[in-house]
Amino acid sequence: MTGGELTLGAALTRLEEREREIAAQAEATREQIAQLTARPDELGRAAEEVRIIRKTLLELPDPQPPAPPVPKMPDHPAYRQIMAVFAAADTPLRARQVCEAMDIEIAQNNINNTRLKLKRLTERGILVETEQGLFTKPRP
Repeated sequence: MTGGELTLGAALTRLEEREREIAAQAEATREQIAQLTARPDELGRAAEEVRIIRKTLLELPDPQPPAPPVPKMPDHPAYRQIMAVFAAADTPLRARQVCEAMDIEIAQNNINNTRLKLKRLTERGILVETEQGLFTKPRP
């Protein structure tokens, strides 16, 4: 025999190695197939979970807007007197009428000071000015 020829034993050894390589490749392919076969089930479960979450979120009630902050009444006692006048009033009032209800002297200076207080209460949202110079409590 020459150096380029294979002996029967060498050929059988090579065939065994090749058989092991093919068996290993087949096993690796089976594992890949098992993984790929399981993947659609995993994706199906994930999609179902997303559908359940979406359905749950759609069933939740709409959140209520936050309640507006309660306006802060100025500390001066005159504001409490003014609000007492509006609590007793059934109709919108002008500054002059508020002065009369509070038994304040009907003088231009007093009417102007009361009007300024009414405007301040309007800015804070405690009163509303329905038309120029006419004030009332806001309606709910």
